[in-house]
Amino acid sequence: QNLTPFFRKSSGAAAAAPITKAVQAACKNDYKNYCGEYGLETTALRSCMDRNGHKLSKMCVNALVKAGEVSQAEVERRHRAGR
Repeated sequence: QNLTPFFRKSSGAAAAAPITKAVQAACKNDYKNYCGEYGLETTALRSCMDRNGHKLSKMCVNALVKAGEVSQAEVERRHRAGR
């Protein structure tokens, strides 16, 4: 099992970078559909979105790549792996 995270993780106890307005807008429906029970900008939300990465809309994934939350290479790797 490959445990490469879809989203970048903050190191140590440092807080994760704020979610951009563009990501919030692009991922609004994905958030509601898959991870609505988690608060914004929480580790739990990032973990949930990571687990559901294969279900996220293309618009959301593109916004996440642009914001630096995930690399295009990781998106492509997961797509090839069917995840």
